[in-house]
Amino acid sequence: MIHPTAIVHPQARIGANVSIGPYSIVGEHVEIGDGTWIGPHVLITGHTKIGSDNRFYQFSSIGEAPQDKKYAGEPTRLVIGDRNTVREFCTFNVGTVQDVGITRVGSDNWIMAYVHIAHDCRVGDKTIFANNAQLGGHVHVDDWAILGGYTGVHQFCRVGAHVMTSVGSVVLQDIPPYVMAAGNTAKPFGVNAEGLKRRGFPPEALMALKRAYKTIYKAGLRLEEARSRLQEEADICPELQVILDFFAIPSRRGIIR
Repeated sequence: MIHPTAIVHPQARIGANVSIGPYSIVGEHVEIGDGTWIGPHVLITGHTKIGSDNRFYQFSSIGEAPQDKKYAGEPTRLVIGDRNTVREFCTFNVGTVQDVGITRVGSDNWIMAYVHIAHDCRVGDKTIFANNAQLGGHVHVDDWAILGGYTGVHQFCRVGAHVMTSVGSVVLQDIPPYVMAAGNTAKPFGVNAEGLKRRGFPPEALMALKRAYKTIYKAGLRLEEARSRLQEEADICPELQVILDFFAIPSRRGIIR
């Protein structure tokens, strides 16, 4: 299932039922899991490990050196999970030794055209990146997040679980879980209630998360004060623990307020 015009290094590790399209190139240190489909004109290079049942569309560059002047050719890595769809002209870079040395993309992600995932990023599961969403280096995006088209995320920012950004958002600080954000620079605009309903969140959880949003953004509290108040309700609403866990990790950029 390898097209005769494709170039696959003999040391590359290719699983069962992998399809590699015309003029695609697979490098020496690449590992591709079972059932993955590689379209035409795709480059997969670097120390890159790809799981099973992924789909990579034409002209994507996967596992290339990071766009970081400090990078000196170290054998850093890119690790991609299972069942991801990566559309045309996407670029995923390997990590750097200034971080943990690995760029990670989870499973079941829907990544549209022209998306860039820079060095040392960590993307969770079941995310959606619309066309031209761009992650700077060291960005973390948690499960179920949706980045609108042309969203740009500054390096070292974190995007929490179930977050949604609008088209053209410029994210310069962390976005807590469940929050909708929009604008340049991105500001909070309530809880992603519609998305949570579609994922089966019960009404009582939605109400608790809306109260939590008011505690963080409308009550005039310092962040530590808001955390303490949320902690009191976490036993009643387990979904609040996701917010508390997010705040427990020291922020390099602060959160959007």
